[in-house]
Formats: sequence, structure tokens, C-alpha cells
Amino acid sequence: MKKKYVFIGAGIIVATGIFIYANTGRNIPKGITAISNFQQERYLGKWYEIARFDFRFEKNMSHVTAEYLLNDDGSIKVINSGYDFKKYKRKQSIGKAKFVGDEDVAMLKVSFFGPFYAGYNVIAIDENYQYALVCGKNRKYLWLLSRDKTMPEPIKDKYLAVAKRAGFDISDLVWTKQN
Repeated sequence: MKKKYVFIGAGIIVATGIFIYANTGRNIPKGITAISNFQQERYLGKWYEIARFDFRFEKNMSHVTAEYLLNDDGSIKVINSGYDFKKYKRKQSIGKAKFVGDEDVAMLKVSFFGPFYAGYNVIAIDENYQYALVCGKNRKYLWLLSRDKTMPEPIKDKYLAVAKRAGFDISDLVWTKQN
């Protein structure tokens, strides 16, 4: 009987450790800085995904958008949606984002699954808030966003150069179909 309690206790300790690690770790890749003088109200609204590093939650997705709305508590409601072209159905995930520190620094954390947060960092944006480059907590997550379904080539090239200088392997980008 004592072995059972020791096993349960060890499991609780391990689960707690994983929870703490997942929620207190680094929010942005080493050597990368989120933009400052960030204006949240200008960032709110609908964005179209132009390109991304593919990962489990967006696998086989086209027509991907992200919409950001201000919640009453000051957090940001995140509505990600897209079309799964393998399963022939539309998918949507609703989450919440919060600033990690000062609200004029575009370093946020976002959660779609209860208490678990992931990094969301705007690392480049134009002065009109029409195009953005966003990364996660490490160099496995990268998004190129636009207010329109397309992005002019010179602007795309500029953001790809920023990503490359920041150490991202841009050859891994998946170009999102928006038509």
C-alpha cells in the first residue's frame, strides 16, 4: 500500500514540475527582441496567415486567419480559424492572450488549453500595422501575417530577411493558401 502512495506522490511531483516548466520558461527565442512601442489597439482585428512553420495544430490547414479582440478584463480574445483540406471541414480555436510584461512591448503569452501558455511575440511590424512577423517561444514557431489575403513581394522579402537574420530557417515555411 505504501508503494502506491509513493508512486502517486512521485506522479504529482512530476506533473507539477512539467506544469511549472511549461508556464515559466522562456517566452521568446534567445537573441530575439519583441518590438517596443507596440500599440495593442492597432493590432486588434483580423489577420490573414501568409506563411507559417507547420506544426500539429495547423497541419493541413488553408484559409487560416487570426482575429484579436479586447476582452473586458484587458486580455485579448484570440480566434484562430482555417480550413482542414484533408478532413474537408472548417476548424476554429478560441484562446486568450496576455502581455508578459509592459503592454508597449509585443511579448505575449497565449493559451488555448486552460492554464498552459505559449509564447506569442511580434518581432517585426510595419508602421501602418498591415504586416507582421510573429514567433513563438523558440525557433520552431514562426508566422507571417497580413491584413489582406496576399502580401506584396517586396514586403514579403523584407520580413523573410528579418526572420533569416534572427536565425529562422525560412526554407521550412509553409505558404498558406488564402484564395
